[in-house]
Amino acid sequence: MATFLILGGTGKVGRRLARVLDQDGHTTRPVGRSTTPIRFDWNSPATWDAATAGADGIFVVGPGSATDWSPQLSKLLETASTVDHVVLLSARGVEFRPEGNVAHAERVLREGPVPWTILRPTHFAQNFTEAMFTPVDGRIVAPVGGGAQPFVDVEDIAEVAGQLLATGAGKGETIELSGPRAITFDAAARILAETTGRPVEFQDQDPEEHAAQLRSVGTPEEYIQWRLAMLGGIRRGEDAYLSDGVTQVLGRPATDFPTWATREAAGKTAAD
Repeated sequence: MATFLILGGTGKVGRRLARVLDQDGHTTRPVGRSTTPIRFDWNSPATWDAATAGADGIFVVGPGSATDWSPQLSKLLETASTVDHVVLLSARGVEFRPEGNVAHAERVLREGPVPWTILRPTHFAQNFTEAMFTPVDGRIVAPVGGGAQPFVDVEDIAEVAGQLLATGAGKGETIELSGPRAITFDAAARILAETTGRPVEFQDQDPEEHAAQLRSVGTPEEYIQWRLAMLGGIRRGEDAYLSDGVTQVLGRPATDFPTWATREAAGKTAAD
């Protein structure tokens, strides 16, 4: 059994990954800026030694795409003396902003001293219950038009990351993850309505209007450009392709959107 440091350990992927590894008998250390007794802050190197001490592997979720955090990642890799595998959560759409901050982080990891694996998932199915696509007043608003996306279940991402860390597989590889079928946002809204029993509809939004809305609440410009690049890839139909990373690592099909919605979205509604 091994010890794994999970950066972003309270987030959507991190907390599920901790559960996967714990169930397999490993020791996990999910950390963030407010975790106790050990915390981790990308902007406070004084917190890094305690977080990384004795860790055999690290799962990295960065502090966001609004700033270039690759210098901190580079320094972290230099201090992680016991680590023999780092798995980075990136994004499949990084190619739509090749000089963005996520691409910088990938580059630093590839050039660093620790064996690495990069995971590039599509947009999460859980973004419809825990993040930016969550319906407000029964409406999903996004600047994606009729574009389709093979939304990936975060549970699948966590299982993939857990398998890679536990076995040491995938070193030196960039693995793309998606669901088994691309669906439009309109179709996603219909599935959510059917599974939750609540009215849900999709409304397209002009990309510039979306950007203005983000600026009005003080969103950093670099994040706005990253988000528009990712959503623009969907709108143009360039991000609808399927990736077989889940099957490649786990030996089973990826979870489809209706199955996820029945299990998780409907469950959240029942708990409300």
